[in-house]
Amino acid sequence: MTSTEMRTEAEDSGPSGYAAARLRLLQEGAQSGPPRRAALAELTDEWLTGLFGAGAEGLRGVSLVAVGGYGRGELSPRSDLDLLLLHDGGDSGAVAALADRVWYPIWDLGLALDHSVRTPGEARKTAGDDLKVQLGLLDARHIAGDLGLTAGLRTAVLADWRNQAPKRLPELQELCAERAERQGELQYLLEPDLKEARGGLRDATALRAVAASWLADAPREGLADARRRLLDVRDALHLTTGRATDRLALQEQDQVAAELGLLDADTLLRQVYEAARVVSYASDVTWREVGRVLKSRAVRPRLRAMLGGAKPAAERSPLAEGVVEMDGEVVLARAARPERDPVLPLRAAAAAAQAGLPLSLHAVRRMAAVARPLPTPWPAEAREQLVTLLGSGRPTIEVWEALEAEGLITRLLPDWERVRCRPQRNAVHIWTVDRHLIETAVRASELTRRVGRPDLLLVSALLHDIGKGWPGDHSVAGEIIARDVAARIGFDRADVAVLSTLVRHHLLLIDTATRRDLEDPATVRSVAEAVGSQGTLELLHALTEADALATGPAAWSSWRGSLVADLVKRVAAVLAGDVPEEPEAAAPTAEQERLAIEALRTGGPVLALRAQTEPPTEEEPTGDPEPLGVELLIAVPDQPGVLPAVAGVLAMHRLTVRTAELRALDLPDGVEGSVLLLNWRVAAEYGSLPQAARLRADLVRALDGSLDIAARLAERDAAYPRRRGTIAPPPRVTVASAASRHATVIEVRAHDAPGLLHRIGRALEDASVRVRSMHVSTLGANAVDAFYVTGPKGAPLPAEEAVSVARGLEEMLRG
Repeated sequence: MTSTEMRTEAEDSGPSGYAAARLRLLQEGAQSGPPRRAALAELTDEWLTGLFGAGAEGLRGVSLVAVGGYGRGELSPRSDLDLLLLHDGGDSGAVAALADRVWYPIWDLGLALDHSVRTPGEARKTAGDDLKVQLGLLDARHIAGDLGLTAGLRTAVLADWRNQAPKRLPELQELCAERAERQGELQYLLEPDLKEARGGLRDATALRAVAASWLADAPREGLADARRRLLDVRDALHLTTGRATDRLALQEQDQVAAELGLLDADTLLRQVYEAARVVSYASDVTWREVGRVLKSRAVRPRLRAMLGGAKPAAERSPLAEGVVEMDGEVVLARAARPERDPVLPLRAAAAAAQAGLPLSLHAVRRMAAVARPLPTPWPAEAREQLVTLLGSGRPTIEVWEALEAEGLITRLLPDWERVRCRPQRNAVHIWTVDRHLIETAVRASELTRRVGRPDLLLVSALLHDIGKGWPGDHSVAGEIIARDVAARIGFDRADVAVLSTLVRHHLLLIDTATRRDLEDPATVRSVAEAVGSQGTLELLHALTEADALATGPAAWSSWRGSLVADLVKRVAAVLAGDVPEEPEAAAPTAEQERLAIEALRTGGPVLALRAQTEPPTEEEPTGDPEPLGVELLIAVPDQPGVLPAVAGVLAMHRLTVRTAELRALDLPDGVEGSVLLLNWRVAAEYGSLPQAARLRADLVRALDGSLDIAARLAERDAAYPRRRGTIAPPPRVTVASAASRHATVIEVRAHDAPGLLHRIGRALEDASVRVRSMHVSTLGANAVDAFYVTGPKGAPLPAEEAVSVARGLEEMLRG
């Protein structure tokens, strides 16, 4: 059925005919995107025209006006109908009756309606008081009735907007900034709001309003396509959910991608991010231009008066060869010749970042259009300018985005294309891959005084995750790419080797420090062999910290920093020639010995809680020390089930375990009996820590079997059901070969949940293995725990038995 036939059906059959025609239009697979939105708006116009005509017979000075998105002729499947019944102030009773004749059929069909009844004067006054109303009226479109009345309102509203632009545009900019603060940036969110987030449809509408003011205009290249893409995604979201929603939830992304004919949810998100990036960049440029125009208008009259009416010349301050500052932006000098100077884009970018100024849109576009590619390898100046740009701190981000918006980054670094706008489906990461790399460089710029080669630190920060655009282990793929890129940009063979090592092992320190026994010489030796030199270790330490800080708040803490620093100190000693000795059983401290004797005397557990803090550093010798957690010491007579009992009690009390050690304690001569000592570092999920007496009482009950921990945890989970979200990947349990000579290392990667350690402890207990120590690490919703286990006699497990234990543990966690 054609759109003309649908309109005829709607006119002939009233509301039910419109509903049928609307449904048929939305179900037609052949028509989508802008044509479907326009057809739906046209179909709705025809229906409303019929309703209006039937109710307005004999009534003059009245018109029906579409505003907002409907006014632009863009109706998504579940869009509101934004309507204004405009009248000249005549028969108010007849106007009210007409409104009922139009509004009620809309409500009867279950369509959302945003409506108002006003005279032109009332509409203009309301617009003057409410910026959102004024923005909606800028898109006013006549549907039915008195065309002159609608045209008069449109003319008056546009005139008001242009006259009031110096006052209203700053209000609009503030409104956009407040919304961005609430909703975040569309180009980085895993569950973005397509309309409200920064770079979304609201910002695209705001840019139209700025253009309508005639004060400034947005960069138009790509903007219409970006807006269309966001609207297409919203249409698909409405159709797949059947709801008027703008939030692209995780559980709906695969369906939306399928509706749009895309490969998968990641492809969908990448397209959304690319569109949002265009809108965000256009917004930045536009608001900067608005600010410059408004400032110029305020200053110019005074300058002209001082100069006797002559037009003041714009000041141009040199920044670098071919680069000057003018009107708060970095522009090209008049004598600059980008077609003859291939280093100019990097020189201009570095100068802008160093000065903390934005790059002019015109300058970036000119360089993108005519600049010649750099030779391979790059000249030394190009490499130095790249390092300067990366080392400029926070201003680097805005400058980098300007280069990327015009395609200059992928021209300089072709491998960048694979990570550009690439989503990271990991709750720990708050950025896309490309933005994370730039954020890491920004963080690394703060650490350059700690290393002997700041240039290698900054470039490794830029490249450390470059392999995420390729299949397989991103560190392995990244090493190959980094080697090629480093050679292309002009580093010598030795520096290329260091950079490729840094990229290959950028996760080595944090993984080892949080998941391995640092007292085991095999652990330290393996890291030293991978790193190779003191200089590389120094760089890797700084890169590790920058990477974690740029990932998100869950990836770094004083506790993690202290563990990494401890590992670095041990590895540095090995690289200096010190051979680590085999660990001996540490003699108990006086406190540990006291707790052990008390545990034997009472026949039950004895606890001690002590806060741990980070000692002052040379950089910050004063001030309050930062808490690292709370040390929990537990001594308990040796018996089965200690690990699951302790882990379960801590989970009941909502305590997070950061590190844990469990060992049999050597007691003084003459003291008979065996005592287990647990030295754990814990932190409260929220609120304050429970009293030691309460923990002890529950632990006593857990050990004697009178406290059913599993049931208590299940009750709590049932009382507070988790929100539906993305399905977590299945757990994985592996045996880390050659990780230790003294124990078998079993590594567990699973979705973090209350009681996880309790369940793992029970499974290991059932498998008749002893836990010598364990190292737990929680990153967002992911737990990565390493357990050093032995057989009953204290020896590592045979290979087949170790694999069997790991397989059984994985099956338990999957069940």
